[in-house]
Amino acid sequence: MSELQRELRRPGLQRSVFSYAKSSPTELVRSKLFTTEIQQRAITRLPDEILANIPEDTNDYSLFQGFRATLPEVEESEHRKRHRRYGSNGQLLLDAKDDGTPLAKTKQERHRLNHKLEMMGVRKNMCSAEIREIDAKIANMNSMRKIVLERLEGLEQEEVQMEQDLLDVDNKLEDILEEADGTATLALSPSPPTELETEDTVTEADTTFMSASIYEKLPSPKTKRHKPGRRKSTAIRHEHFEPGSAIAEFQAHNDIITALDFDAPFGTMVSSAFDDTVRVWDLNLGRCIGLLEGHQASVRCLQIDENMVATGSMDASIRLWDLNQIEYVPRQSRATKALNPDEEEEGDGQQDSPEVIPEHPTHSSTADCHVHTLSAHVAEITAMHFRGDTLVSGSADKTLRQWDLEKGRCVQTLDVLWAAAQASASIDTTTAPSKYGDSAATTASQWRNTGARAPDPSADFVGALQCFDAALACGTADGMVRLWDLRSGQVHRNLVGHTGAVTSLQFDERVLVTGSTDRSIRIWDLRTGSIRDAYAYDAPITSMMFDARRIVTAAGENVVKVYDKADGRHWDCGAGVGQDGNPSVVERVRVRDGYLVEGRKDGMVGVWSC
Repeated sequence: MSELQRELRRPGLQRSVFSYAKSSPTELVRSKLFTTEIQQRAITRLPDEILANIPEDTNDYSLFQGFRATLPEVEESEHRKRHRRYGSNGQLLLDAKDDGTPLAKTKQERHRLNHKLEMMGVRKNMCSAEIREIDAKIANMNSMRKIVLERLEGLEQEEVQMEQDLLDVDNKLEDILEEADGTATLALSPSPPTELETEDTVTEADTTFMSASIYEKLPSPKTKRHKPGRRKSTAIRHEHFEPGSAIAEFQAHNDIITALDFDAPFGTMVSSAFDDTVRVWDLNLGRCIGLLEGHQASVRCLQIDENMVATGSMDASIRLWDLNQIEYVPRQSRATKALNPDEEEEGDGQQDSPEVIPEHPTHSSTADCHVHTLSAHVAEITAMHFRGDTLVSGSADKTLRQWDLEKGRCVQTLDVLWAAAQASASIDTTTAPSKYGDSAATTASQWRNTGARAPDPSADFVGALQCFDAALACGTADGMVRLWDLRSGQVHRNLVGHTGAVTSLQFDERVLVTGSTDRSIRIWDLRTGSIRDAYAYDAPITSMMFDARRIVTAAGENVVKVYDKADGRHWDCGAGVGQDGNPSVVERVRVRDGYLVEGRKDGMVGVWSC
């Protein structure tokens, strides 16, 4: 004790004891650690924010159990089997005293199977946990996809607005240039013409009036002004929707829709119905932007080609319209039924009723839309197609007429009955009549000789047609599909197969697809004239169209029948899929690049992605 007291009286020891008394336990621990160890612990330390977001572990098995369950089972040797034994807790124990009796072997087998069953449960739990993790990732990715899709929609809306601004600037620039040209012309113009010179000019204009090109009435490339609301950019938003997703739905007419067509996805659509109206729609805004007035009866067929629209009516006339001449105020006269019932118009706070369709929209000006009228048929126009400066129309007067749009006149008339008589004469020259149409029996004999049925009186005699350069395909009420050569005016080939009237037709460079009242769709090989494929539905086909991937059909149901050519799959699209209500029957369908538009018997129009 005396030595201890002597040591405690030493100044150095007293200072160290005093410093320990002032130090905290944390400082005492840190003083025993090396500097590198302290740095390593500081680097590897996790903040509380990360530790707070650790998901709860709902797995009943430990990490070691999962690892052991994933190890492959290796077949043991007989020597190890002889010395291996399972304990009561399922653990494997070595037992040198294995008596080899049947009882011991049975117990070992039971323990082995229990162990395998336990490992199977661990594997199942691991798979379930992995599925839950994948589901969480999918939900997160779906949320991100929805955000990006909304961003894409905003970009397309900004793109449309920028297009309109650019077109306004172009129009202002053209006005300034026209004013400058007019000022220069006035400055250089000669003296006013005399009265005699004026009369000579009028006389000369009168003599050349009938041969003047109607393209003088068409807006030239310099004066073609695309009015705001016309969609010219390519929309891609619908390509990212699930097939069968509803894009829009609105009440377009108050009666059965007879024809419709659109130029591009989210672009401009023109529709007609038995309510004797032809309406122009902006699919991007979902609004009616004008009426095409002038026909004396309902329009049975129509087609859009860029800015031009051709309409064929029951008044036996064809009218050409320029959509670029439509001016409208986009905010007014919205006649749409939004898919979101909470959507309201800006400013008034009330939603427009989808049943209210303005008969004469005051927001649009369509007086300058009409370009020219083609009149030569003596019965209603039932089919029509134009491309470039050539238009071909089919009528209930049993003729096809080729029109030259540059001259504005009919340049060729193709008589379907005469073609059938010629085909009949080539098949049976002994019974060929001297003049077709003398009697009903003679006409029926002509159809039988050409392999076709007698025309269905309830169907349109010319149900569908399409032309490309000098090639013309026409489907008629006798079930025949005739391929014409417009240069010679002769039938080049007859495609026999349908047993009902042909109601729809379309071809590309390889195949021709037809739909008929015999409830079938037939795909023909244009090189050989043979049927490549065919399939049937439960009702007559009223409309059909195809694009690069799919064939869409209106077959007397409240859904659109879609046939995917890539994988050979048939599926339904439209309001009648999985709906509690009873939507009306689909009458007309059009599709482009997976953007589907359907017209129904009650005047409703639906837009879908397919």
